[in-house]
Amino acid sequence: MGSRSEARARGQANVAGGDGRHARPLTVLAAAAVEAAEVAIILAAVVLAGIAAANGKSYQNASGVAITAIGACTVVALGFVAFGLARARRWSRTPALLTQLFIGIVGVYLVQGQRFSWGVPALALSVAGFVLLLVPPSLRALTFDPAGEPGAAGKAIASGKAAASGKAAASGKAAASGKAAASGKAAASGKQRRAAGP
Repeated sequence: MGSRSEARARGQANVAGGDGRHARPLTVLAAAAVEAAEVAIILAAVVLAGIAAANGKSYQNASGVAITAIGACTVVALGFVAFGLARARRWSRTPALLTQLFIGIVGVYLVQGQRFSWGVPALALSVAGFVLLLVPPSLRALTFDPAGEPGAAGKAIASGKAAASGKAAASGKAAASGKAAASGKAAASGKQRRAAGP
């Protein structure tokens, strides 16, 4: 009985933990594609800024170089975020949402400055990114571990069930041992009485 309870507890823990593999929702993959598109736009802006700085067409040469360097670092960082989203990593959700916020703000300024060819795509990508990251399938996928394992709460529940099953099994064994010991003592007492009798 005890071994069956322990096996059931291990099975529950295995089901809760699993091998960590599950299909990523299309919304998360689409959000990763949006993030990658934003990276491509920023990269294009960085290249243009670098060309302008090299040709001496920047407002100030030093500022053109600094903007190019900052843009290049931003491209690398956001590329890493897009990679994390594509793999449904939990850590990627917050920086991805912040990316949409800043892209949206920049898009508003670009539209106000009559730069519609840059501002409109930026705003569209920002809105699409927000929607894709906040729909329920994305929230569920990015609330769990990157490989699909349950989060801390799920693991705690599974551990609690396993511990409870283990305690129940141990209690059952102790009770069975106690009954066996009591039966043995009673039998020994009976034998002693019969031996002491006339």
